[in-house]
Amino acid sequence: MKRLLPLLLVLAFPQAQAEPAFARMYKAEYGYAPSCNACHKDGGGTPLNAYGQQFKTAGMNAGSFAKIAGNDADGDGAANGAEAQARANPGNRSSTPASKGDWLDTASLIPREVQAAFPGVREYLPRDAILTEADIARAKTLGAVLGKADENTIYVPLQDKRPAGTALIFPAEFKGKTFFLLLVTDRQLKVTQVRAMNSSQVPAAAQSKVYAKFSGVAVDQLPAAAGSDLDAAITAAVKKAGTLLYVRLKNA
Repeated sequence: MKRLLPLLLVLAFPQAQAEPAFARMYKAEYGYAPSCNACHKDGGGTPLNAYGQQFKTAGMNAGSFAKIAGNDADGDGAANGAEAQARANPGNRSSTPASKGDWLDTASLIPREVQAAFPGVREYLPRDAILTEADIARAKTLGAVLGKADENTIYVPLQDKRPAGTALIFPAEFKGKTFFLLLVTDRQLKVTQVRAMNSSQVPAAAQSKVYAKFSGVAVDQLPAAAGSDLDAAITAAVKKAGTLLYVRLKNA
């Protein structure tokens, strides 16, 4: 695990950057890369906003932008396409062509919960984890099945220009309902906390005692799920999230 810290440092350089498929398509359509907040309520990994939901319903492909261009997803009086072309956020009613806001600034891309996990940190490197076939194969050897749907945004806090850890927001599912969790690690990729971040659909997830067993565990050593109860659903989601961190940062 100690070898991972130097590998984490390469995230600061352009060649280590990547964009998820949606961002690449958005950039091809409108000429610039959007922030995760175009489709998510509070950064990558959080629930979809209205624009993200419209994009998903329209097929989640390059042609979907034209299909929803005339809609006004955020209800601010400006059509989705007009906002995107003006570099305003089509998924946030406070961002309009006349007043775009700071949604494309790096500082605005970090969810509040991530910032709270690293008090005093003012600089972050949000990096999109794009899975290669090698990553997916590597994940299987660690006991996790990953696919393109698991691609996510890794938040890397910086102290004195050096990575101080990582954070990842990711979904979990129980009985057909989705809730969201936050995984935080130190710079050696050992878990410092896991907790429910948005569990309105599964309120019991916020009170689960299972989160404590992940603390101090290296992300490539997280336990596999056993059973079919809520704790098992949480454990399975944490296993996948930790494995995603490991395979992407180790292979960066």
